Amino acid sequence: MQGDSISILVMILLVIMSAYFSATETAFSSLSRSRIKMMMERGNRKAALVYKLSENYDKLLSTILVGNNIVNIAVSSIATVFFIDHLGESTGPMAATVVATIVVLIFGEISPKSLAKESPERFALFSAPILQVCLIILTPVNYLFSLWRKFMSRVIKVNDDRRMTDEELLTIVAEAEEEGGIGSEESELIRSAIEFNDQEAVDILTPRVNVVAVEQDITAEELEKVFRESGLSRLPVYKDSIDNVLGIVNLKDFYACPRDEKFQVMDIATQPVYISKNMKIGALLKFLQKTKAHFAVVAEEFGGMVGIITLEDILEELVGEIWDEHDEVIEEFVKISDNQYKVLCSAELDKLFKFLHVQGEAESVTVSGWVMEELGRIPNEGDVFTYENLTVEVTKTDYRHVLEIVITVDPDYYDKQNVDEE
Repeated sequence: MQGDSISILVMILLVIMSAYFSATETAFSSLSRSRIKMMMERGNRKAALVYKLSENYDKLLSTILVGNNIVNIAVSSIATVFFIDHLGESTGPMAATVVATIVVLIFGEISPKSLAKESPERFALFSAPILQVCLIILTPVNYLFSLWRKFMSRVIKVNDDRRMTDEELLTIVAEAEEEGGIGSEESELIRSAIEFNDQEAVDILTPRVNVVAVEQDITAEELEKVFRESGLSRLPVYKDSIDNVLGIVNLKDFYACPRDEKFQVMDIATQPVYISKNMKIGALLKFLQKTKAHFAVVAEEFGGMVGIITLEDILEELVGEIWDEHDEVIEEFVKISDNQYKVLCSAELDKLFKFLHVQGEAESVTVSGWVMEELGRIPNEGDVFTYENLTVEVTKTDYRHVLEIVITVDPDYYDKQNVDEE
């Protein structure tokens, strides 16, 4: 009778150990290393131990699995002996298998893993000191397993690139926003930062046709008028053609200099900075900081001007539109009625697709370029085409490019597509 009590007590202890190993495995595989690192930097010693253990996850996992298998096998063995003594050799093994499997599954696997999943960092902090002792005890076993892993890695070549991709980071940000960990504005800022260096100068520049520039022989009165009417603080200065930019004139320098009959705009203009249209905007930001420039001319391979880009344009890709008291607020997308919108064609195509929730792809950067790309020619007023769930009508042009379109969204388009496929 006393022997039965000892056997039951030992099995209970072994199931508790099985629960510990199972919960520890889930905790260390689910914990947030960034949270643990923050705790460690605040002086939490257990967090430092958890971080150290998680650094060598293969060794950690071997220890947990070896320990878990030892206790589970021990439970099965003791249960088999126990039930054979009480039920005999005919039914004892079967009863031991059923009971041990149910008990280990419920109390040693499913329940502890579910609990650890809810609060992985908290359980990892609790289990770390015990796990450290297990690591020391099972050092010889871990050494043998490390040799086996090296052998297997030579036999089976695997890709060991564990770097986190931009897509994975964006997924984490989306999940954090859904769970309420961060707000929508914070989420948008993080997304902009992640996607920042994927963009090129050509994606955010002001195109050549919209550039306000002045000739080098302009008078002070004429230049003052251009500054006043454009509301700009910097203007390119060119000779003969806008492709030949000689300098950049600053409004502050203009008002600080004598504006008499001897005025020459090139006397106050600064050296222009030229960049390639394919330059990444992350590198461009560093380049402008290094050269102490706020303004760059974007050139094509033949030397012609593609457009201009300012420091403000780059910063707006991170923080959104930056308005000052002189900027005219222009709405690029205006809702006319249900499922119908008026769109300015100077808007970025990516913004339009995101606004209308369209999963489209195009080579053009602006809406104007996209419309010409779809029609295959210079658009005329009244031209209509369809794209995915959009019906697009050209409503305003200047005979060179399209200025305004009206888009009608078909809300049932994708449902119709699914029915047709079936």
